[in-house]
Amino acid sequence: MTTILIVEDDKEISSRLQSMLNKNGYEAYCVDDFENIIATFTSHNPKMVLLDVNLPFYDGYYWCRQIRLQSNCPILFISAREGKMDQVMALENGADDYITKPFELEVVLAKIRSHFRRAYGDYALTNAERLLNVNGLLLYLNRYELLFQGQKIELSKKELVLMEVLMNEVEQVVSRHYLLEKLWDENTFVDDNTLNVYITRVRKKLKDIGIVGAIEVVRGVGYRLKTSWRG
Repeated sequence: MTTILIVEDDKEISSRLQSMLNKNGYEAYCVDDFENIIATFTSHNPKMVLLDVNLPFYDGYYWCRQIRLQSNCPILFISAREGKMDQVMALENGADDYITKPFELEVVLAKIRSHFRRAYGDYALTNAERLLNVNGLLLYLNRYELLFQGQKIELSKKELVLMEVLMNEVEQVVSRHYLLEKLWDENTFVDDNTLNVYITRVRKKLKDIGIVGAIEVVRGVGYRLKTSWRG
């Protein structure tokens, strides 16, 4: 459960990360073939990926999308790009976190531990099947799936948590602060736009299964899931 794949073409940085992770009980592997990262991913089947943006052949956003086609494992970008749009693009392409270079190894390690806890440890979902049903909209918590009238979509970990909170509080206003608390731990700095990115992604996925306008903005407060659909 502790395998981590490092996708970083700067050998000094990848070596530092690998050494730090191995010393702290993780099995860390570095990508050598940057033209076919998915082959390495499939071979090691990691439980987490550390991913740079600037890579040979294709950038990190491309590889993030490819990984998301076959895995919901946490993906943490580690990049020298500090712009807000770079962070937004990372999240829109399926990442769970974004760390800027230069970084402190202790901070990276703390974030890794936090994401492992949320994905697989104390905060993770149990193995028993869990299901939420709101007016025919089905959220399968263990499968990371939303189902409505026979149409199914897959969710990332944070998209799943977001939908779980909204469905548990259906027709009630959920504050932005509460959603941020549920999606990120207290040691992770998240700017205001990050939650907007995930709301947009979930709205798009709901639209893909025929549900439009269900997530309502309550200005200055937060969001509300309205049962505008019929089961």
